[in-house]
Amino acid sequence: MTTTIAESLQLLQHADGEAAIVFDRARLPQAGYGLFEPAAWGGEARPVGERGGRGAAWFVRGEFGEAVLRHYRRGGLVARFNRDRYLWRGADRTRSFAEFRLLAELRGLGLPVPAPIAAGYRRRGLTYTADILVQRIPGARSLAELLGDDLDAPPWARVGEVLAAFHRAGVCHADLNAHNILIDPECAVWLIDFDRGRRRRVADDWRHANLRRLQRSLLKLRGIHAVEAVMRCHRVIVAGYESAWAGEAA
Repeated sequence: MTTTIAESLQLLQHADGEAAIVFDRARLPQAGYGLFEPAAWGGEARPVGERGGRGAAWFVRGEFGEAVLRHYRRGGLVARFNRDRYLWRGADRTRSFAEFRLLAELRGLGLPVPAPIAAGYRRRGLTYTADILVQRIPGARSLAELLGDDLDAPPWARVGEVLAAFHRAGVCHADLNAHNILIDPECAVWLIDFDRGRRRRVADDWRHANLRRLQRSLLKLRGIHAVEAVMRCHRVIVAGYESAWAGEAA
């Protein structure tokens, strides 16, 4: 699945300041900021209901195929007074450009992430808002959704193996939870939502912290399932992870 992205940059102006879009010209010959406006898609933009509760993602379809449009929104306490603005620190450090380029890099490494299609920011003074458009994985369901079904259905060991591949490449996912792991109809495992993700020197502390974060997410979303049943699933993830990690190190 090793691929490269033919990146193009387009600078724009809007009523309050400047804007810019970076996009894959192989998938999108030209781009305007209307690409990131759900209203511009009319009935083609459908809210993504189960993702994280911030109401900032939509399924869309265009010449590039099916995609997910996401508007970056704040979380936690800061969201009470600042819903979606971030401090300007330069175009290359915007949340959207950083995620677009990280996804392109990971695709180049052959890791299972959605292809980035376009990303943009709108700057006003010392702050900006941001948006990203990425490939939708056809027929995929999140691990969070699958938790509502038979616990034997998800490929738990394979999840661990895929996480080991990301960690071996030094990829630290900033929010590794059950919503951000997708299983497609062929039982292939994908990771999504790399906002604030980065590549770093491989170290045991952040590797294990990633796995613990996933464990907390599975327990939080376990629904009717017993804690021990979910813990067994997590142990299978860890076993798959450790097996793959040891195999790659051999």
